[in-house]
Amino acid sequence: MNPYWLTNVRLEKAYRYEDDRISGTETEICHLLIEDGKIKEISRSNPESKLLQVDADEHLLLPSLRDMHIHIDKTYFGGPWKACTPITKGIFTRLEEEKELLPKLLPTAQERAEKMIELYLKNGHTHIRTHCNVDPVIGLKNLEATVNALKKYEDVLTYEIVAFPQHGLLRSDSVSLIREAMKNGATLVGGVDPATVDRNIEKSLNTIFEIAAENNSGVDIHLHDPDTLGAFTFERMAYYTKQAGLKGRATISHGIALGDLQGDALKEMAAILKDQEIDITTTIPINRPTLPVTELDRLGIGLSVGHDSITDHWSPFGTGNTVQKLGMLAERFRMIDEYSLASVLKYATGGKTPLNEKGERVWPQVGDEATMMLVDASCSAEAVARRADVKSLYFKGKKVESKLAVEETVRV
Repeated sequence: MNPYWLTNVRLEKAYRYEDDRISGTETEICHLLIEDGKIKEISRSNPESKLLQVDADEHLLLPSLRDMHIHIDKTYFGGPWKACTPITKGIFTRLEEEKELLPKLLPTAQERAEKMIELYLKNGHTHIRTHCNVDPVIGLKNLEATVNALKKYEDVLTYEIVAFPQHGLLRSDSVSLIREAMKNGATLVGGVDPATVDRNIEKSLNTIFEIAAENNSGVDIHLHDPDTLGAFTFERMAYYTKQAGLKGRATISHGIALGDLQGDALKEMAAILKDQEIDITTTIPINRPTLPVTELDRLGIGLSVGHDSITDHWSPFGTGNTVQKLGMLAERFRMIDEYSLASVLKYATGGKTPLNEKGERVWPQVGDEATMMLVDASCSAEAVARRADVKSLYFKGKKVESKLAVEETVRV
């Protein structure tokens, strides 16, 4: 790619204060020289170079987004509308449905996955962590469709694929399939409710971490069990993380029990997870106790958001719009002041925000990778609160263009 100038870019400069309180965000219009996929220069003066100039129209530059929990392999997205059937047996209602549903969806699995990827790009994402069903019903066929879909987009995003035994690692006798998946495109080992689904916490966790150690990979486990059962599973997961030497490479998805813990119990659990640098991914659910995101953050736990699904047999909801998701997070936790709203961005960018707590610009800097998005907002706080539209997306300096004809709105 030839070097070029991205001109008239709005960058956050500092916080504005009134009575020792952050009252607003100051911005400035700058011009960025993009070369070899990186930001080579940030200038306040109009470039006199003969290089190509791309006008950003004074839109705000923000780090691009990361969805850290989605299932692109099983979705109704891109097809006709279909609501969910009633749940009569909890999670097992959905597992029984999948025995018939997954084979029916397989012929269009790659096509629908690609449409979901396009939606994510349209909404400013350059990284996706997707969980992919690996079980006796579908074998590795969903994984194959997922790998093929993501490979088409390697020039505009990065990704991780979790080998996910949705029907239970032990319950569905999927151990050998998960091992095979790790040699055929999966990058992380998954699991689901070692207590409720597998009915054997120790054997389930031990097997998950054993496979991860064999493949030098991390783990990402769905944990829905509430209260003390969920908390005990967290403790055992931390134990196996340490035993396997996977500190900093383990994720708890959902972690419902964290929404049940309070006071000292929550602090003690956070200390256990922090010791092994276990991070949490949440969808910010509104139909059950929501994880105390802000408190966990203060206690040093890494947190990120994901959508989980965009219309499937588990849920008819979901938009793939993470800016919207961040606005919902801020609203849920009453994060209404300028700084709090701006700080919410980090839950979807891998921790990046334009300004630090002191109001100093820490992103972008000369030398940073030019993976970023332009949004229609005056500052980060407004972008989150007002659910700003993403105007354009760049991956390593390259403007991301659609590879498919994707509708302007979510089609279900």
